Amino acid sequence: MRGRTARRTAEHRLTWQAASLLLAYPDAEQNSRLDLVAQLCAHLPPERAHPLLDTAAALRALPERVAAQQYVDTFDLRRRATLLLTYWTDGDTRNRGMAMLTFTEAYRTAGVTPPSSEVPDHLPVVLEFAATVDPVAGAALLTANRRAIHAIGMALVDEDSRYAPTLAAVIATLPTATDSDLGWARRLVDTGPAAESVGLAPFTLTVPPRRVADDRKPAVAKGLR
Repeated sequence: MRGRTARRTAEHRLTWQAASLLLAYPDAEQNSRLDLVAQLCAHLPPERAHPLLDTAAALRALPERVAAQQYVDTFDLRRRATLLLTYWTDGDTRNRGMAMLTFTEAYRTAGVTPPSSEVPDHLPVVLEFAATVDPVAGAALLTANRRAIHAIGMALVDEDSRYAPTLAAVIATLPTATDSDLGWARRLVDTGPAAESVGLAPFTLTVPPRRVADDRKPAVAKGLR
């Protein structure tokens, strides 16, 4: 039993790290990240590796500029596929700042500094934290936000996105969703979360996140030290 649990944890960590790399903004380091994904997937069972490799192959076939533009179109210009987990659970409301603190506190409790180049609830950041820093705390964050992760996955399937298999791989590492979880996720994809026009906490960010042209950084937790 102990050996089976250790093997499952190792597979989850490999999956989370590969997914974090695949969900990074495509930049000059993209090919290096895709090479690393291939190395990670070599240690996974075929059924876990194939979805990740499908995304990797689709990304590798695109010129960097095209891949970058499609990434922005998918994740930055439309709310319905944002990778910011607390947006799904708390929307543009004053509760979102407190929700983000949960991620920041988890990173600090694990002895690392929250990343400076991304918000703490950005899915690739959470995945890298779970993969490389604290798999127990990371798994807890992912599980607590599994409805949001399902919503992202549904939105990507709806758009026939090349990133959809990667979300499926992440979802496969989480507890099985209930009908209630899936219904909640579908409603959020179709209608969007709650919003407030006033009273937003200072920590609440506009979604999609603002980015500075020509100064994009990969959305992995390089700030976690």
